[in-house]
Amino acid sequence: MELVKVALDAMGGDNAPGAIVHGAIEAVKAREELFVYLVGQTEAIKAELNKYSGYDEKRVEIVEAPDIITNDEAPVDAIRHKDNSSVVKALYLVKNGQADAIVSAGSTGALLVGGQLIIGRIKGVRRSPLAPLIPTLDGVSLLLDCGANVDAKAVDLVQFAKMGSIYMENIMGVKNPKIGLVNIGVEEEKGNSLVKETYPMLKNSNDINFIGSVESREIPYGAADVIVTEAFVGNVIIKLYEGVAGALLKRVKEGFKSTPVSIMGAALAKPALKKTLKGFSIKEYGGAPMLGLKALVVKSHGNSDYVEIKNSLIQCIDFKKQRINEKIEENISANSEVSK
Repeated sequence: MELVKVALDAMGGDNAPGAIVHGAIEAVKAREELFVYLVGQTEAIKAELNKYSGYDEKRVEIVEAPDIITNDEAPVDAIRHKDNSSVVKALYLVKNGQADAIVSAGSTGALLVGGQLIIGRIKGVRRSPLAPLIPTLDGVSLLLDCGANVDAKAVDLVQFAKMGSIYMENIMGVKNPKIGLVNIGVEEEKGNSLVKETYPMLKNSNDINFIGSVESREIPYGAADVIVTEAFVGNVIIKLYEGVAGALLKRVKEGFKSTPVSIMGAALAKPALKKTLKGFSIKEYGGAPMLGLKALVVKSHGNSDYVEIKNSLIQCIDFKKQRINEKIEENISANSEVSK
């Protein structure tokens, strides 16, 4: 059996290294084909590993990296000058072929810059979008870009659509995924200059199932399987998504505690409510892959708990098994005129 090797930034994120190491252990227990490099401060990692047993220790290896890149540091400078940081060392494990993918809950900027500078893009790919799965009433949708390319052009959005379609079909099993372009209305003539230029290009792409424009209010209802936009709009969408979900959950909890009757009702409704809310939890789907790079880069939330780390690691297995990068490269090569 071929192992899928993942370099995990053990020092990245608000809950590092505890939640990171815990997630790695749970992932190794869940999938026998997974091997994890825990990259970071050796003694801190060992202290966390000592809390666990019953896992295959041969599939977990510590790689010493004494430094940490924080969110306050300039990403480009940090990547170029902090060679001994956990994220840079993890990136080079991938670059040098020792690992198939990297997962980090650390500095988003550093990971995005490092992915571009150290790992590099697939030939023909103009921009690499950050593509999280977001929960909907019908399941999940892939939103891209949500943070990597705020100045994307129409040709970039077309490539995002193609890469997103490949991901959803092969990783999520969605046959002929529906592609929607984020807009302020469904009419073809609406939108800013970027949307107006992108729409006909998507419409004329024969290898994707473009359904037209999608308004943001339709996204939670599963209007499209792949939601295409540039990073500024995408980042606003996902953060508003998370904020509204958190506010509604807070209000629901307050409502259940408001009267003796509601407290009794909460006790009865708790199992069903817990199951429903789990389906709407972003952490259940792992981190956001950065598509179009020569190897997989996964960005987990800064406040990731062990569940999200576990699922982020597991998604790396499916990514490699389904040959997502090879399929993206084949598609971009076959449509090379789009990338010019």
